[in-house]
Amino acid sequence: MEQLIAQVVGGVVGGGIGGKAVSGSSMGGIGNLIAGAVGGVGGGQLIGGALSGMLGGGGEGFDIMGLVGQFAGGGVGGMVLQVVAGMVMNKMKG
Repeated sequence: MEQLIAQVVGGVVGGGIGGKAVSGSSMGGIGNLIAGAVGGVGGGQLIGGALSGMLGGGGEGFDIMGLVGQFAGGGVGGMVLQVVAGMVMNKMKG
């Protein structure tokens, strides 16, 4: 459960940053956060597991390095999904 929360929070942060950093990709405040959260879960699953392993995560009980990997993976995934979705939506609007 902690991993999912770290992924969602990382994705929300990444989505917010992506909307501000890349011009033409913003979907508004709430849209950026929602896209970031969805991307954070996907990115956390794909990237977070690899980062957790590289950072030495995977122990039993509460694993702070595992959560850092999930948060970072969620942030990257959230930013990527938000930027791509924002650019596509803004291109479709014209």
